[in-house]
Amino acid sequence: MKTPHFYAVIIGSEILNGRRIDKHFDFVRDALLARGHVLFSTFIIKDDIELIHSIYTLIKKDPNSVMFSFGGIGSTPDDLTRQIASDVFSDGILVSHTSFYTDILERFGDQAFPHRINMAMLPQNSKLLHNVINNMSGFYLENRYFFMPGFPEMSHPMVEEALEHFYPLAEKTYRKTLIAQTSENTLIEVMEKLDSRVDFSSLPMINNGTPTVEISISSSDQRLCNENFNLFITDLNAKSISFEVL
Repeated sequence: MKTPHFYAVIIGSEILNGRRIDKHFDFVRDALLARGHVLFSTFIIKDDIELIHSIYTLIKKDPNSVMFSFGGIGSTPDDLTRQIASDVFSDGILVSHTSFYTDILERFGDQAFPHRINMAMLPQNSKLLHNVINNMSGFYLENRYFFMPGFPEMSHPMVEEALEHFYPLAEKTYRKTLIAQTSENTLIEVMEKLDSRVDFSSLPMINNGTPTVEISISSSDQRLCNENFNLFITDLNAKSISFEVL
C-alpha cells in the first residue's frame, strides 16, 4: 500500500437527528495526526442497509483505503454492520468466532442466548479488537478494515490498538505555507503548474475588508515541496504582491 487513505464511517441515526453528539471524528483525526497521518474522508450516516453497503463498497474500491467503522455490531435488529461487512469485504457468510463465542458465554452465561451470542457471528477470517470495558470485541479484516462499537469508551482504545499494530508512524511530510495579500484568482495560473504529486491547499480569507489567501504545499519529498512552493514565491515577487512565509 502507498500512503494509506484513512476513512471514518460513523453509523448512527441518533447523531443525525440530534439525540447524540458525535465524538468519533475529533478523536480519529487527532489520533491520526499524532502519528503523522491525515484523514482522507469521513462519513456520518444513518442506520440504513443500502447506504452502509454503498459507503463500504466505495471505500473498498480505493486500493489504499483503511477504514474505521463505528456502530452497528451489537445484537439488536438495528445492528446491521456485521452482515454488511461480510457482504462487502468477504463472502457474505457469517461464522461463529470461537474465541468471541467463549467470551460472550463467560460474561453472560445462559443470558447469552438467544440474542447476545449473535455478536460472535462475524465475517470469515475476522480477527478481534479488544474491548477494554467489557471484553465484547470489535473485529477487523485484512489488517485495514476495523469495525467497532458506537460507544467511544469502547471504540477509541480499539482505534489506538489498530494504529499501534498496523499504522504507527507515517512517512515524514514536509510542509511550506505562506499568506499573500491578494485573492486566489491572482494565483490560479501558478496553481495550474503544480506537480500532481504534492498536496496543495488554497484558503481564501478577508482581513479588514482586504482579500488574502493562505497557500500551503506538502509532500514527503522535500525537494518537490520546495520547488512547487517556490513557484508561488517567484510569481508573488514578480507581481510585487506582499506575502509572509509562515
